[in-house]
Amino acid sequence: MINLIGYSEQKLKQLFADWGVPSYRVNQVFSWVYHRGTKQFNDMTNLSKDLRARLADHFYIALPRIAHKTQSRDGSIKYLFELENGSQVESVWMPDGARKTLCISSQVGCRLACSFCLTGTLGLKSNLTAGEIIGQYLAVNEDLPEADHATNVVMMGMGEPLDNYDAVCDALRLMVSPEAMRISNRKVTLSTAGLVDRIRQFAQEDIHINLAISLNATEDSTRDAIMPINKRYPIKTLIDCLKKYPLKPTRRITFEYVLLKGINDSDEDAVRLGKLLSTLRCKINLIPFNGFEGSCYEAPSEERVKSFQNHLISKKYSAFIRKSRGTDILGACGQLAAQAMTC
Repeated sequence: MINLIGYSEQKLKQLFADWGVPSYRVNQVFSWVYHRGTKQFNDMTNLSKDLRARLADHFYIALPRIAHKTQSRDGSIKYLFELENGSQVESVWMPDGARKTLCISSQVGCRLACSFCLTGTLGLKSNLTAGEIIGQYLAVNEDLPEADHATNVVMMGMGEPLDNYDAVCDALRLMVSPEAMRISNRKVTLSTAGLVDRIRQFAQEDIHINLAISLNATEDSTRDAIMPINKRYPIKTLIDCLKKYPLKPTRRITFEYVLLKGINDSDEDAVRLGKLLSTLRCKINLIPFNGFEGSCYEAPSEERVKSFQNHLISKKYSAFIRKSRGTDILGACGQLAAQAMTC
């Protein structure tokens, strides 16, 4: 039996063709599953009894189980999900007026071992399936009132999305498909630590979502120390790749820069960052480090962060200080995995 959540549109159309079923029936099935939250095939009343029976013989419909949820003082909610194999991952729902952003995970743990990220301390346990990835979105929306349903999705939770390439691409196609989940591709963002070969491959996919790069340093010596992946894909290699990344006229690449006191937050770092990104259409999110137990890093002072931002603004960059959400529940950027380890 296969979980229909996450099963690709292309595969379902092919299966229906093999069964002699018109392709428009796929749209009807997806509407029941992704928009009405139907879990039983017998409830899909605009399908024939025979098709409902065949679907029930091949598929089941299930979402990740919400094992625990914790609400922050700022209104954010961290969800701990238990997967079918017993593994656990986290998602964070973050409200900001009409905008409701859901940060979802793509792996249990992560093999990249970025030293400022708690998830990296776990190592890679397993990859999520496409169904487990989009299931986080569906389960959170099912848990919340309709007015609070996620409007934006960021793949910035546990794991490196491009290290789970096929499942992530399958999940993203379903998210933005007008026949499946119908999320605007402008409201979906994938964040990567810079797997250059995979970025090149992703550029050729028919998935035109937003791309974010976790950069965090302006010199290879620093980035090598805090992000071991830089030893394989150094900064120049990454930037040269991004210069060729296809962007629609109104799109920009987002660069995420976690500010670590005394490590990458100097005036010289700000100057180098401005020069490094000068040939790219981009915006910059500055993220003061979010601490966790056992970390050797600290966040810079507000004055230092503001000074860093001001230099970038003076060079005509769109540079923002990203407000950390859910820090009191270990739900902010770089803090995911604690709940999964302790609950």
